[in-house]
Amino acid sequence: MPKDKTYLLTINGGSSSIKFTLYNVTESLTSILSGKLTGLGLPVAKLRVTNSIQAEASAVDIKADNYQQAVAVLIDWFYKHIDISSIKAIGHRIVHGGHLYKKPQWVTKQLLKHLSAITPLDPQHLPGEVQLIEAFNEYFPQLKQMVCFDTEFHQHLPTVAKLLPIPRRYLDQGIYRYGFHGLSYQYLMQVLHQQEGEAIQQHKIILAHLGNGASMAAVTNGQSIDTTMAMTPAAGLVMGTRSGDLDPGLYGLLNRSEGMTGEQFETMINQQSGLLGISASTSDMQQLLELRSTDPNAEDAVDVFCYQARKQIGAYAAALGGLDTLVFSGGIGENVAEIRTQICQQLAFIGIELDNELNQQNALRISTLQSRVTVWVIPTNEELMIAQSMCDLLNLNHQGEK
Repeated sequence: MPKDKTYLLTINGGSSSIKFTLYNVTESLTSILSGKLTGLGLPVAKLRVTNSIQAEASAVDIKADNYQQAVAVLIDWFYKHIDISSIKAIGHRIVHGGHLYKKPQWVTKQLLKHLSAITPLDPQHLPGEVQLIEAFNEYFPQLKQMVCFDTEFHQHLPTVAKLLPIPRRYLDQGIYRYGFHGLSYQYLMQVLHQQEGEAIQQHKIILAHLGNGASMAAVTNGQSIDTTMAMTPAAGLVMGTRSGDLDPGLYGLLNRSEGMTGEQFETMINQQSGLLGISASTSDMQQLLELRSTDPNAEDAVDVFCYQARKQIGAYAAALGGLDTLVFSGGIGENVAEIRTQICQQLAFIGIELDNELNQQNALRISTLQSRVTVWVIPTNEELMIAQSMCDLLNLNHQGEK
């Protein structure tokens, strides 16, 4: 790492993984190193690192029974492999900032205190994200740290989408639809702008981030007007282990019939439901597709996932008053052609027509030339959005990623 260059480090802490990317910002944002810790909490976790400059990749097994161990592994790896003195700042993705924080900003004691206080809003992500910030504060106190919030993209939701149908007094307590996957959606809109120019501002767009966490957003005039996740990331679509939308009476029933506590209910809907709950075997979509011909439960899981996604596209086409553009992203949306086909197979009535060959290739544009709706497959890049925000706060010129 040459001393005459400027480097930025991004950290993206998920519920069961931690991703990081090192950027060179000398002329344009250039990713030179990236890595991912996966399988946190499983018997064997992995650390994968890719050196973009030398075109080298490596993977090692690590011990990460919990998030604290994973953070310790990450800090140790940075000590041994990165010249920290050459890094100008660290940027973190924060899923939930509550009603006080939405814009990118530098980490302060007050901010950390707030994030710690609102961890009940998102117990799957916030505790680990706070641990990451505190660990870097402890071991690399000379480095400035910045946070970007996943809720920023949805902060201008219209009242009709923002309000939850519960007593209005809760609105003043910050209980309303926040929406998430905002950094992903910012990136998708940036790519659409590059492809379509200013005309994209007038398009009626559905963005579908489909992965272990899954959500959709309806966008017009460049702004989110509705999104499937609500006050927490547990709402909306069926996900890997999260239930998505449920009958609100379910908790009362299980509390009365099984004595289920609130904490047990949250564990069930966040960690034991979704694809895993329906299939009773796995939350991995590729495994479910392999099992579906012989396992009715696996087939049900895939069918429910696609049905709910298809139904939501129809609902958002109605909310938008039409549809011009549909974007698939996220681990499933980017890589699993079979799922995209099944989701879109009954949507010809709103103008969606896929090109089978392009879809199988995971091409950038997978709709036919005759399709009234343009369908895209765009691999997301949340880390780049974090790096761009750091450049803005540091007044560094950047031209996007090379």
